[in-house]
Amino acid sequence: MSFIAIENVFFSYDSTDGGQPVKNAVDGVTLSVEKGEFVAVIGHNGCGKSTLAKHLNAMLLPDSGKVIVDGDDTSDENKTWDIREKVGLVLQNPDNQLVASIVEEDVAFGPENLGVEPSEIRRRVDEALKAVDMYHYRHHAPHKLSGGQKQRVAIAGILAIQPQCIVLDEPTAMLDPNGREEVMTTLHRLNREMGMTVVLITHYMDEAVSADRVVVMDSGRVLTQGTPEEVFSQVELLKKHRLDVPQAAELVFRLIGRGLHVDHIPLSEGDCVNMLGEVLQ
Repeated sequence: MSFIAIENVFFSYDSTDGGQPVKNAVDGVTLSVEKGEFVAVIGHNGCGKSTLAKHLNAMLLPDSGKVIVDGDDTSDENKTWDIREKVGLVLQNPDNQLVASIVEEDVAFGPENLGVEPSEIRRRVDEALKAVDMYHYRHHAPHKLSGGQKQRVAIAGILAIQPQCIVLDEPTAMLDPNGREEVMTTLHRLNREMGMTVVLITHYMDEAVSADRVVVMDSGRVLTQGTPEEVFSQVELLKKHRLDVPQAAELVFRLIGRGLHVDHIPLSEGDCVNMLGEVLQ
């Protein structure tokens, strides 16, 4: 069984538009996430990706369908805290998740609320801060950190709970390029070195390119999914649904329209340069 199984999930918010119910934010999604996988979920604003993310740790519950996390149904109230210990959620704005005046106290907040023994909390806090390369800032005030550093502290706060999976809802949207790089480097290290399952909600195509699998959402549904190469080779489909593609893929797609013959669509600048060098020799 998959670590996370989303089975024909429908969800709509209790709101209306001109007296009419708002359409489903999640509209019949079936999806799975395997343990240790790095999955990127992309789509334009309002496509339902953030709503879907909140279903993965029972912050939201389906109107119909099921979300199963490591064998536990999120709709079972008796399993809610078990699920949230397994799946941690990091939101877009780190300021909304930082609750203490000292970094290490903030990271300790989660395990303290779970009733973890003090010496174990100390160990978890130190390990979590080292994992995100923020241990030397443990006595700093969070509000004095950069955006990227704040987001890494927020990730450490989730790691201290020791989840098996971390879900991040556009964690780099409010960061500058340096902050984005810091966070992405941290996520890949956690996935690669610690075997942590990562589900990344993002609208940056260059972040999705580095995932194991990319899921594209549109109008609350899964439009397509596959490896980055499989997804981003579908340039016409993505553009039809108002989605960008990596710049390298965009360039080669336009060159193909001018008669260039290639055997694949490159995703990175380096791959693009190498491929064009070979083709144009």
